[in-house]
Amino acid sequence: MAAANRVRGFIFIGLLPALLIYTVFVIVPIFWSAFYGFFDWKGIGAMKYIGFTNYIEVLQDPVFWRAFKNNLIIVAASIFGQVPIALVLSLVLWKSSFFHRFIRSAVFMPMVLASVVIGIIWGYIYNPQIGILNYILEHLGLSSWIRDWLGDPKVNMYSVSVPIIWANIGPYLILFIAAIQNISSEVEDAAKIDGAVGFRRLYLIVVPMIWDTIKVAIVLCISGSLKAFDLIYVMTHGGPAQSTELLATYMYNSTFNVFRYGYGSSVSTLIIIISMILVVGSQILMKRKQD
Repeated sequence: MAAANRVRGFIFIGLLPALLIYTVFVIVPIFWSAFYGFFDWKGIGAMKYIGFTNYIEVLQDPVFWRAFKNNLIIVAASIFGQVPIALVLSLVLWKSSFFHRFIRSAVFMPMVLASVVIGIIWGYIYNPQIGILNYILEHLGLSSWIRDWLGDPKVNMYSVSVPIIWANIGPYLILFIAAIQNISSEVEDAAKIDGAVGFRRLYLIVVPMIWDTIKVAIVLCISGSLKAFDLIYVMTHGGPAQSTELLATYMYNSTFNVFRYGYGSSVSTLIIIISMILVVGSQILMKRKQD
């Protein structure tokens, strides 16, 4: 018992510096932001207490709900895009060496590029006059498909979802490769004997064995998608006419463009609450599916 207590003490001491840093730079600012949301404040000067006025105004703003809807599109695109693609690619990299160089170059390139660079690249790809996407469609005889991919409100949210998916596959690929490599070889051999190959093996063997890792990936997808900002801001600035506005860009514009720091703080607090609701809800659904 004494030895176990000593081990716990060493673990606590080892984690204490990281916990202190996390508390100071993450937890405390969250509560400060929620506190500022109760004030009318321009960033400088005196703060005027107004209670829940900022929060009520945010919830009554149609632009906020449009940004929320757009964020749900990004969340869905991330979960059903990044996770399945990363899972399939992890199996390819695990078993096949033929595609290693191509997949590593295509998937891991965004991890070494700045988000601003990725946004600029995809902005040129989607450019209606000089963009390579419309150029390819025209030479394939698909001129009817040509459009302003970032300017058309009917498709621009789906257009910006593509670079967001591409830019974030790499971390999940690393997670899944590590998880798959921990699957016991005996399980693999038994699956082969039972005829579980291809997608049957993926569905019956691999997915159940790494289900906990998939749940972690989905949590990261949700939290990362709700704070998506840089790519959208570089490519569209939330436009045109706020058709690609996200919660993070809405918070940024409300805070730094019109100098309503109290209002922006209330938006950031609501983003955290929404993120927690979606994360907890997804974990409940996945637990039911697992059961």
